Formats: sequence, structure tokens, C-alpha cells
Amino acid sequence: MKYGGTLIAVKDMEKARYFYETVMEQKVTMDLGAHVSFEGGLSLQSNYGELVGTELVPLCKENNFQLYFETDDLEKWYDKIKLLPEIEFLHGIKEYPWGQRVMRFYDYEQHIIEAAESMESVVKRYLTLGLPVAQIAEKTMLPEAFIAQFL
Repeated sequence: MKYGGTLIAVKDMEKARYFYETVMEQKVTMDLGAHVSFEGGLSLQSNYGELVGTELVPLCKENNFQLYFETDDLEKWYDKIKLLPEIEFLHGIKEYPWGQRVMRFYDYEQHIIEAAESMESVVKRYLTLGLPVAQIAEKTMLPEAFIAQFL
């Protein structure tokens, strides 16, 4: 079996689509009105209970999963997202022990979004700071051969 993507049941398709298409800059690959798919495997469905044939009670802030996005310019995204008054942050940019910086916030329907610096960006940042490959490998837990390709 092959994984096909993630579908999020949404209450307000217009608002959800705006968030992912405009705010998160995702490219629509299919628009069927009640169902919108984006590059990368994310889909939105507005009439999910009707689609599966049962009454489903939508939960708000279920906090049991997150959607993960990567970027090479986390500060740019932080500056963009923090200007949106309707966005609630779990936390701003923070750095984990392996060097990756991330921020987490809720989309318009209260699903957790993690926007993270790609590990390639982490490696490039450390190389720019002059850290040796072995030290970067130890901190990031990435193989030295992976790091060396960015020299």
C-alpha cells in the first residue's frame, strides 16, 4: 500500500483554502468545490460527514496532530505569519538541540501547523558560521557525507 496524502475535514472551505493557498503559498492541483487538493498531498474536504455517510462532530483544537512544512527562510515566514491577527501561535521561533529552528501556530480551523527550517538550511547555516563538518554532524545527528555535499 502506498500513502496518498492527508485530508483535513474543514467547516469553511473558502477560509481554509485561502489559508493554505494564500498564506501558506500552496499550489492547488485540483478544485472540486467541496474538495481541494494541493501539491505535496494535502487536501481539504468541506462536507466530510456527508461524504462518509455519518454524522461527525467537528473538534476544535484537537491538538493530536500537526501539519509539517519546511522552508529555507524561517524568519521570512515568521514575519509574514505574525502580521495576521487571526493566527494564534503555540510558540514563535525556537531552536532544538539538533539545531533546527521551528515555529508552531494554528490554521484558521485550529489545526496545528509546524513551519520548520529544513535540515539542509541548518547545515548551510552552521557551515556559514565556520563550524567543522564533524561538529555539525555531531550536533545535527546527520551523516558527515550529507553535510559535506554543501561545502
